[in-house]
Amino acid sequence: MADERPEPGSRLCHHCHADIGRSQSVGRRDTCLKCGSDLHCCLNCRFYAPGHHNDCLESQAERQVDKAAGNFCEYFSFRTAPSLTPARDAKARAQLDALFKKT
Repeated sequence: MADERPEPGSRLCHHCHADIGRSQSVGRRDTCLKCGSDLHCCLNCRFYAPGHHNDCLESQAERQVDKAAGNFCEYFSFRTAPSLTPARDAKARAQLDALFKKT
């Protein structure tokens, strides 16, 4: 089975996880070519944070009721895929397991 993890820095559709491309500017009416979902929406924004005020880390942003709908938010910044460092994560997990191992 092929590794299907996204490249670090990739911009992915929140709905179908299709790669949007890094160079394309995302406007208010732009939609995913694969599934048709709005791209300029809270669910694709790096500031989206469920549980925070208005579900947003940007304190000046206006409240958006439908997080999946396109909006005019001036703070929108496309969320990118995180860098993947499995070796470092595995090492950290091993250290935690050793620290908290049961006797």
